[in-house]
Amino acid sequence: MKYKTVAEKEKEAFSKMKGEFGYTSPMEAPRIMKVVVSSGTGTQAKRDKKRNDFIAERVGRIAGQKPAPRGAKKAIASFKTREGETIGYAATLRGARMHGFLEKFLNVALPRTKDFKGVSKRAVDDMGNLTIGIKEHTIFPETADEDLKDVFGLAVSVVTTARNKKEAEAFFSHLGFPFKKEEEVKGKR
Repeated sequence: MKYKTVAEKEKEAFSKMKGEFGYTSPMEAPRIMKVVVSSGTGTQAKRDKKRNDFIAERVGRIAGQKPAPRGAKKAIASFKTREGETIGYAATLRGARMHGFLEKFLNVALPRTKDFKGVSKRAVDDMGNLTIGIKEHTIFPETADEDLKDVFGLAVSVVTTARNKKEAEAFFSHLGFPFKKEEEVKGKR
């Protein structure tokens, strides 16, 4: 049996899902539009100015491209932020970089997560997008050699053309995203 990449599985989505969702054209099948890898710098960036540079460098290494700084939309006194101040970094991946990142994310990073039992189906929103929060960025092989004192979390958002949650869940399952079993999800509620 030949191993199929995420890009190959995405191309097969029409033939696999047309019976369940009634697609008549391959253009109706969901596709991945982009993947956004983002991280907030947190309150430690105020005390340690090198923290922003550290997070930007690590997110860039994980995503494979330089992240863009994200500024605060408005000043909030209780959070001690000023409008325009850098509060995070995000890298938007498309095309070959996006597919390469998803391969690494699904086959290397997620299996290295501590106590990983699968992605919750609640991570899929009503617009057909998936957002996964990662507590430790050290699950990626590019950053495994660093000290444990500088661990930060990040979010991976997969944006698709799926029209609703049910269609998106079927699409992500077809791509190989490991969702939790139904009985595990029901027992936790």
